[in-house]
Amino acid sequence: MIKFISPQDSAQRINKLASQGKDFLFAFDYMLSQSFVIENPLSQKEILFCVNNVSNADKRNGITPKISIKTIDYKDYKKGFDIINQGLMRGDSYLANYTVRTEIAFDKTLEEIYYQVSSPFKLYVPNKFLCFSPERFVKINNDKISTFPMKGTIDATIPNAEQVILSDEKETAEHITVVDLLRNDIGMISSEVSVEKFRYIDKICSKDKSILQVSSQISGKIESNWRNNLGDIILKLLPAGSICGAPKKSTVELIARAEKLDRGFYTGVFGYFDGENMDSAVLIRYIEQENGKYFFRSGGGITINSECEKEYNEVNQKIYLPC
Repeated sequence: MIKFISPQDSAQRINKLASQGKDFLFAFDYMLSQSFVIENPLSQKEILFCVNNVSNADKRNGITPKISIKTIDYKDYKKGFDIINQGLMRGDSYLANYTVRTEIAFDKTLEEIYYQVSSPFKLYVPNKFLCFSPERFVKINNDKISTFPMKGTIDATIPNAEQVILSDEKETAEHITVVDLLRNDIGMISSEVSVEKFRYIDKICSKDKSILQVSSQISGKIESNWRNNLGDIILKLLPAGSICGAPKKSTVELIARAEKLDRGFYTGVFGYFDGENMDSAVLIRYIEQENGKYFFRSGGGITINSECEKEYNEVNQKIYLPC
């Protein structure tokens, strides 16, 4: 059975395992209150995962289930949005990632859905949650560290969707803010930091919809002994900037007042170390199980120029199962 431990204990365990060249799977929750580390994760089947084609679960054919969505009431969404907006007006934050949870239902188990959805990063913890994330968090290969913030979403069927999202002033400002935040974060643990790619497009498909997401790549040179301190490096970067905002501390406090609900592992991070290098993802596109019910978590970045109705539509647009 999986053992949840403190993030500090996980960091120490990660330092030890990475320095010894042993492979492991890890996850940290959003508020850094719990975490887990599993040594030699490819040999176990309790926690299913996929990290960029490395997986302990065989592919299975199946029909992706249709989901029934009990859409969150607009008035309820607006209450939290207004709290965020007031904080932005006060200067508590200049970008805040506001999230909600939406009750859903389907005729499959979370484990069955794990096998049927397509995503570069997947994590299934029995009786707790399923994540199929499109967003890489941090990748370390040899002595290079890179992060890939994803900020900006649009329905791919909109005419000239790519041009629309890339020319949108609000979306551009939001993306620049996140890139700047993560450039500073990467700068805390590396040198020669640069934005290698700025605002490129990924297309994500499901049975019923397709969306475009805007990402960037920020990289730096990390010290050659990074494996001895890998757990500490991960903790320094948390919470992930793309799912809280800037500045981090006051924005996290603002988010807590608006959401009034513990995120748990949602918007935390998970990853896999193969004995030499590490890859990881942000825990978004996330279904949680609670008291026999299922909830889809989704959100988006809010700035002073955000319009409530558009942001409400975006969080609903992100409720999907990728084909």
